Amino acid sequence: MPDSTGVSAASGKQLSNWGHVEQSIRKILTTPKGSRVMRRTFGSDLLDLIDAKMTRRTILAVYAAAATAILEWEPRYRMTAGRVTRADADGSIMLEIFGTYYPRGHRGDYSVSESASVRVVYSGG
Repeated sequence: MPDSTGVSAASGKQLSNWGHVEQSIRKILTTPKGSRVMRRTFGSDLLDLIDAKMTRRTILAVYAAAATAILEWEPRYRMTAGRVTRADADGSIMLEIFGTYYPRGHRGDYSVSESASVRVVYSGG
């Protein structure tokens, strides 16, 4: 029996466990804060940063924005590291996120964990 389930935004089929968390992380990071009615604080500040020059300071701000948003909205995952693998002039960015997946974290149970990574792509333009 899966620890958590949901629906795939792409296919409408059932998603469970890590697949559901991956989708959740992508949704959190690609949703600008303030864009959801009745849930204005949902999302991340990541999209405010992708048009900036990719200096060390901006890249650190990207990691911080991702980690903060995931910490606030996804109890089943804790980000431990990140890597910007692509940042294009058209506003596209690829971010690899590394961390710990807690299958029962949404229930407050952090006794089971495993390392997991996710790739988030935002295509601007």
